[in-house]
Order: sequence, then C-alpha cells, then structure tokens
Amino acid sequence: MESSDPKNKVLNPTVVKLGIVSFFADVASEMLYPITPIFLTTVLGASMTSLGVVEGVAEAISSLLKTYSGNWSDRISRRKPFVITGYLLSALSKPLIGFAGSWGDVLIARGLDRTGKGIRSAPRDALLAEAVSSKLIGAAFGWHRAMDTLGAALGPLLAIYLLSVNSENLRVLYYWALVPGLLSVLFLLTIRERPHYPSKKQWKNPFSSWRDMTPSFKKYVSAWGVFSLTNSSDVFLLMKAKSSGLSTTAVILIYCAYNLIYAFSSPWLGGLSDRISRQKVLTGGLVVFAAVYCGFGFATEAWQIWGLFLTYGLYMGATDGVGKALAVDLAPKDLKGTSIGILGTVTGVSTVIASVVAGLIWDHVGPSWTFFFGAAGALLAAALLMVFTPNKILKL
Repeated sequence: MESSDPKNKVLNPTVVKLGIVSFFADVASEMLYPITPIFLTTVLGASMTSLGVVEGVAEAISSLLKTYSGNWSDRISRRKPFVITGYLLSALSKPLIGFAGSWGDVLIARGLDRTGKGIRSAPRDALLAEAVSSKLIGAAFGWHRAMDTLGAALGPLLAIYLLSVNSENLRVLYYWALVPGLLSVLFLLTIRERPHYPSKKQWKNPFSSWRDMTPSFKKYVSAWGVFSLTNSSDVFLLMKAKSSGLSTTAVILIYCAYNLIYAFSSPWLGGLSDRISRQKVLTGGLVVFAAVYCGFGFATEAWQIWGLFLTYGLYMGATDGVGKALAVDLAPKDLKGTSIGILGTVTGVSTVIASVVAGLIWDHVGPSWTFFFGAAGALLAAALLMVFTPNKILKL
C-alpha cells in the first residue's frame, strides 16, 4: 500500500504537472529575459543605472509578496488559487512591455509580472513539497527546476527564430510571449490539490512569523541574505556578454546553453542534497559562483564568456531548488509556505540593493568591479553558511 502512494514517487502527477506549468511560463519569460536589457538600453535609451533600478524594484515587489502569499496559503491551507492568480498576472504583463515608450513603462509592466511571481512562488513550492515524502523533497525540487529551466532554454531559441523573421522589431517578441504564458495557466487547471484543514491560528503580520522559525532556519536565511546583498540581477552578465562583442543572437544562444546546464544538473544535485548535507551542495554552489564572477571580471574573449556561462549553470543547479528544500527542512511543518516566502523575501529585497549597487558600480567605477563585488559576497556567505549552520543540523 505504501508504495502506491504518489508521495513516494518523485515524478508523481503533481510534480510533473507543476513542472509543465513552469515550463510554459518560463518559455514566455525567458524568451524575453536576455532581450529586455538590450531593449531598454538600445531601443528606449535607458542607462545601466536605470536598468538596475527596473530589475531591483521589480524584484522587491516579488520578494515582499512571497512572505504574505506563503503565510496566507498556510493559514487557509490552500495553494492553487494563489498559483493560478500569479501565473495569470505574469502572462498578461508580457505584451505591456512591447507597448512601452520609456523605461518607466517597462518598470510598471515588470512590476505586474513580478507581482504575479510573488503571489504564486511560495504557495507553488509548498504545494510541490507537500506532493512528495520528506525524503524526496530535494529531488522533487530538482526535477521541477529542470522542467522549468528546459522552458528557459527553449524560450531564447524561440526568440532567435522570431528575430530571424523580423530582426528590426524587438517589440513583437513581447506580444508572442502571451501565448505560452496563457498555456501555463490552462494546464494549471488540471492539477488537483490535496484537501487540507484550514489553520485555526489567529491572523497576524506574516513577517512576525520569523519569531516562530527555528534557530537553524534563521541562521541559514541570515547567511544567504549576506550573499544576496551582492548577487545582482543576471542582466549584468548578459550586458557583459553584449559589451564583449557578442551579437544579440549569440547572447541569446549563450543564455540558452546556460539554462540547459542548469536544467540537466538540477535533478542530480537536488537528489544529491537528499543523500548528503544540503550545506555541502549549497556551499559548493557559492564557490562556483565566486569563481565565475571573478572570471567575468577579467573576461575579454567570446570563448571565455561561453565557458563562464556554462559553469554558471552549475551554480544555479546547486542552489535554487536545494535552497528551497533546505528552508522546508529547517522550518516548522505547518509553515512550509511561510518559510519559502521568507527566504524569497530576504533574497529578493537584498537583490534590489545588489542590483542598484551593481548598476552604480558599472557606471561609475567599472564593469569588472561589479563582478568582483559579487564574488566577494559569495565567498563570505559560504564561510558564514559553514559557521552558522553546522553540518549535523543539515544532514538528512
């Protein structure tokens, strides 16, 4: 009887369907992600500082909402309504960027997109964690990130095709992105959520839930927050590639290749974190990040940019899903959504600061120092993770 329980299988219907939903959503998002910094700076004439502000503010909106939506979904024991609403808002925001006449218009559209992400992320990840047994959470997150990231790899290829048809009009990409975005919402309707009993806890400010978290969770989030304060948006990596002489098509292809490495490494590294301490996997990912960012600081040739982007995919595979799984491990059982939301909020708010600072460093000090700044933060966070969260706490 136990073996027939879907929770004892990593690739059960809920995990697979959530992966397909994320696949289509990421096709929509990632066909635009490598284009947006180019669109902002070349079509709309925005500065790198403006680019940092757009990405930082958009991420702040997403980050602040993650704790609220995660906590709210914990209290009513419902995940699916938040997930549907979030994916729908993100889908509808895509064509708005195509109509933008200034970087301020893009800021508004990106804010709507990130509002959707903030509403859906923590409840979706909690739904994913609840779909499998505790021994398979790392693998489930790894497989979900793999399916999600395959969409992120296909999206740029679709963008290249559309650009080959009409290379003079970047705006048309934003209109086409609505199609896969709506497909993700339609497929989401086929997912059945397990029935839960609503929490009887009295409502309180979601951010006060920090007091209810375990000491291990607090130490982990604090260490990760230090890293996030120096981990700026990936648009700076894309602009580094563009400024190194790569064509727009080459930038999209390199971003596609990075996502493929990310996708293929996520299931293995997520499963590895189920077998050894998540601390080791996360720390290894931070060391890879530091090495890659140092490399970007010195890189001048196209082949160097390619190698660094491919290696960067391993950092993502070792940290994204694994970090969320660790948050679930260390949090109280009735606060899964809240724990992932808090992690997302701390990460995102810190990224706002990091992105704005990175833009200022790029414009006023030099591009290389933007990447040295990120590398230093990753090494400091790796050391703090080893000190703050002893291996015996994270061993599963």
